[in-house]
Amino acid sequence: MTQNTATRGSKNIVRALVMLSVVLCVGTAGYMVLENWEMLDSLYMTVITITTVGFREVKEVSPAGRVFTLILIFMGMGIMAFAVGMVAQLMVDLQVRSLLGRRKLGLKKRFIKNHYIVCGYGRIGKIICQELRSHGIPLLIIDYELDAGQELESEGIPFIIDDATSEDALMEAGIERARGLITVVSSDADNLFITMTARGLNPLLFILARGEEEHTEKKLLRAGANRVVLPYMIGGRKMAQIIVKPTVTDFLELTVHDKNIELEMEEFVVGEGSRLNGVTLAESGIRQEMNIIVVAIRRRDGVMTFNPSSQTRIESGDTLIALGYGSDFNKLTTVLSDS
Repeated sequence: MTQNTATRGSKNIVRALVMLSVVLCVGTAGYMVLENWEMLDSLYMTVITITTVGFREVKEVSPAGRVFTLILIFMGMGIMAFAVGMVAQLMVDLQVRSLLGRRKLGLKKRFIKNHYIVCGYGRIGKIICQELRSHGIPLLIIDYELDAGQELESEGIPFIIDDATSEDALMEAGIERARGLITVVSSDADNLFITMTARGLNPLLFILARGEEEHTEKKLLRAGANRVVLPYMIGGRKMAQIIVKPTVTDFLELTVHDKNIELEMEEFVVGEGSRLNGVTLAESGIRQEMNIIVVAIRRRDGVMTFNPSSQTRIESGDTLIALGYGSDFNKLTTVLSDS
């Protein structure tokens, strides 16, 4: 059932209500003119007439009033039937849309793979989902709040309403087919338990965990998390940097988070068959030909080289952190990929 169907149903209901209001006004005015009744008596007579409830007449009705009542009955019954029918149709349409939407989400959940499982759909979880969806990354959410399920259903995101610490919930989320798991529930203990359970179910899974306390980071890493983020520490440091280095902070914010400017910072992996494998930055032509600046190189073993010199050699498996314009990144992606 499409959104247009629901819109048409709503318009029909509004149209029926307008017609009903017109009949009420005409009926009230007619009794006031023909029978010289007060407005309340006329309105009451009009309502019980068009709803056919069967109450007795307010007062004795003249022959002209009886003819008017007959006309009012046929008009009112048709409009009332139309209004009730439109309300019933809209309710059925909405129910069908809901059932079809749930079925679609169920199928998506069953066949989803190479996705990220997000445990917790609170304030941080919502921001994570928005960012990942903007990059086309498939998601599946696990949260125990029913309100979260209604919101996710409306957005078409597959979800499971359950306790994320449950092994059954993680299995239902397709953890064996998942690319990674992000646990951002509010409790450090729950994040720790989710990390341990997920690592046991999928030893190769990338796990990103949230920690509230600094001492929790080591525990989460020992439990199997690949990376740990401490939101309060990051937020505090960023606020301090805004005071100490406001221009640097603005530059980083613009290049990383602002989608309204073309300048971007991205990372690229050097493929085994790339023509740049084994050449220096000066020989690669990345700066001269593509107008891209390589600000850092992360080696295959994890060692990070910042502000590499022109004689730094590029090797397969390296990750280049580059600054430039999005239109130029396509060229670099092609050159770095396996030929």
